[in-house]
Amino acid sequence: NQLNMQQQLIDSFGRQMDYVRLAVTDRCNLRCQYCMPAHGIEIAPRADLLTFKEMYRIIRVLTELGVTKIRLTGGEPFVRKDFVGFLEMLSFNDLLEAINITTNGAMISKHIPVLEKMDKIKHINLSIDSLQKEKFNKITRRDVFPEVYETFKALEKSSLNLKLNVVVQPGFNTDEIVDFVALTKNNNVAVRFIEEMPFNGKGQREMKENWNYTRILEEIKTKFDAKPIVSEKSSTSKNFRVDGHKGTVGIIPAFTRTICGDCNRIRITPIGTFKNCLFDDGVFNIRDFLRNGASNDQLKELFLKLVKEKPANGFIAEANRKEGNVSESMSTIGG
Repeated sequence: NQLNMQQQLIDSFGRQMDYVRLAVTDRCNLRCQYCMPAHGIEIAPRADLLTFKEMYRIIRVLTELGVTKIRLTGGEPFVRKDFVGFLEMLSFNDLLEAINITTNGAMISKHIPVLEKMDKIKHINLSIDSLQKEKFNKITRRDVFPEVYETFKALEKSSLNLKLNVVVQPGFNTDEIVDFVALTKNNNVAVRFIEEMPFNGKGQREMKENWNYTRILEEIKTKFDAKPIVSEKSSTSKNFRVDGHKGTVGIIPAFTRTICGDCNRIRITPIGTFKNCLFDDGVFNIRDFLRNGASNDQLKELFLKLVKEKPANGFIAEANRKEGNVSESMSTIGG
């Protein structure tokens, strides 16, 4: 029962959007250095955030246009009251095949049994940038390492697929790259190293050294014979396996953006801004459109039109920004 082509989210480059990243909140319990300034960010007034009902409706319309996967992010999604109730609500959408979650792990452990019971929840991405308590506290500006490490252990034992997201920060945690790879030996986990991006609410930070994809891979290879494995076309990471290791390793070229060609995703921020690309400055506010009484058909028409404006890649998206450089916080954009 294929949707007819007119009713699918296909951009002007023939790419089909089947994946949406929805940030359910801009609030977070941590203050990671590459994500926001120490004093936090100016958070949106609660009334400006999409309600869970509005989110459900937007996702329903998107799934009727061929979206099958959703990733829920924040801020920290578990900070938002009744987030687990929202997950249950989303599970009722029969067109949705997979619900994935990105979390910092500080508030999730008690919810793991409930998450395991929901068939559609497949992948949990846990953000963890250091395996050393002091360093972890310095990066996150909070003292929650024991909870996060326990969460890692609990998720690894659970039936959920676990990925660790590690933002590679020059001069700070590059010496831990091999320690993270070592975790894949006995743990069924996919470690993903992410090139750092300057989305911390205050613009580009000084990069003393360029730890890009190539450099990260060279560092891994100083200790491990990492062999490439084939990933699905729209994967954001280039993936590798070390013989005899249970888990896998991947590198996400987030800043060098060599993955844009097969992009299959769109983003929605906590206040309902529709983004075709992480690097654009937002193309449309769906929240106001909804609150002004738009019907589902009007929403569909809107999405079909907006997707046609998707730029070829992140460099073009950045060049087209009206607001100048990307300086907003990842927490506002939707990590």
